Amino acid sequence: MDLGIRGKTALVGAAAGGLGLATAERLAMEGCDVAICDVNPEVHQGPLEKVVGAGAGTRAAAFTVDLKDDAAIDQLVADVQSQLGSVDILVTNSGGPPPGTFETATDDLWLHAFELTFLSAVRMIRQVLPDMKKAGWGRIVNFASRALKEPIPNLMLSNAVRLAVAGMAKTLAGEVAIHGITVNNIGPGPTMTDRAVQLAGARAEKKGVTTDEELAVAAGRIPRGRLATPEEQAAVAAFLASQQAGHITGVSLLVDGGETRAL
Repeated sequence: MDLGIRGKTALVGAAAGGLGLATAERLAMEGCDVAICDVNPEVHQGPLEKVVGAGAGTRAAAFTVDLKDDAAIDQLVADVQSQLGSVDILVTNSGGPPPGTFETATDDLWLHAFELTFLSAVRMIRQVLPDMKKAGWGRIVNFASRALKEPIPNLMLSNAVRLAVAGMAKTLAGEVAIHGITVNNIGPGPTMTDRAVQLAGARAEKKGVTTDEELAVAAGRIPRGRLATPEEQAAVAAFLASQQAGHITGVSLLVDGGETRAL
């Protein structure tokens, strides 16, 4: 199915690997010009090559950016506009805060989580919104977590700030719908990314088991019997960015293989 986004310009956050890179590759496959960014300078090498290879004839650019830095985000969007044009599709993604409980969450950790997960999304959206309004078309997709529907034990920081992103996005969706802009969230369940392995390792250490054993336990909670792949999450992001998804907005869509029990 042609998603109708060939020639659109997309900006994807935290795209040196995992969900961000898979989404950038998928959008390039759909014919988008794609800008990727990450705090890891490696984004200019292997990840950029993968995006270029995924989209024959499309343009791609990479930027090293600390998404906790307001001025750096302003410069990022200006650079994308200069090299690829105005951003039509924004995929906010920033990784996630470290695991832990309420008692282990210091003020510094709360502030870090707020800047990394919430303010990074707010700041990126703020910078791309004027051009989307002018064009009368735009797609904003926020990678969040299944915690939007069911809090996850030992992820106090993530559970809290991701709900803030969802609340902001739901309200924004109503404000910009008249301009042809949609705003949606994806709530990934366990997915085979570096972060999933990190979180499984933290749980495994508490239990005194191996990371592989803990990953097997996670897979056992999922009706499909396995973790998602980054490519499966990326396909959902690409659809929400499509012309066909133009009447879907303000939605938090779980992609978790049926793990979450909430309605």
